[in-house]
Amino acid sequence: MDKLHAYWRMPYLENSDNEPKDPHLFANLPKNPNDKDTLVLYRGIYTYLVMNKFPYNAGHLLAVPYREVADLECLEKDERADLMETILLGKKCLQKNLAPDGFNIGFNLGKSAGAGIANHLHGHVVPRWSGDNNFMPVLSQTRVLPEALENMWIKLYPFFNNCCQ
Repeated sequence: MDKLHAYWRMPYLENSDNEPKDPHLFANLPKNPNDKDTLVLYRGIYTYLVMNKFPYNAGHLLAVPYREVADLECLEKDERADLMETILLGKKCLQKNLAPDGFNIGFNLGKSAGAGIANHLHGHVVPRWSGDNNFMPVLSQTRVLPEALENMWIKLYPFFNNCCQ
């Protein structure tokens, strides 16, 4: 029998109450200038794109406002516009570089809606391929990703800062 290792999931699973260790993670993350360490792919005026550390699928991105707000209605008009442009930039770059068959794009607003960090909204940009969902999530609550986060960052980072803008 082959063994499947999802080493990147352990920090999430060890946090049994599903509360983030840093409740201000998304406000603090862009303060670190090392984009590779933080998996930041793009920094805009009001928002940034970061790879999801606990992805639903390979290439899963988060579009995050710098300002910590819990709901879309709390964003200023310019922040909302920049957030949408950042989501579209993420989609464009993923389409160009990973060639997915489709996307899931959306927000989980509030803890009951599945927001892992409910005090700081963030948009999900999840590339999807035909047949990418298999029995693993259904039977064992495990996702199989074909590439490590660090390798995906190395693959995507140059495109977010050069050709996709």
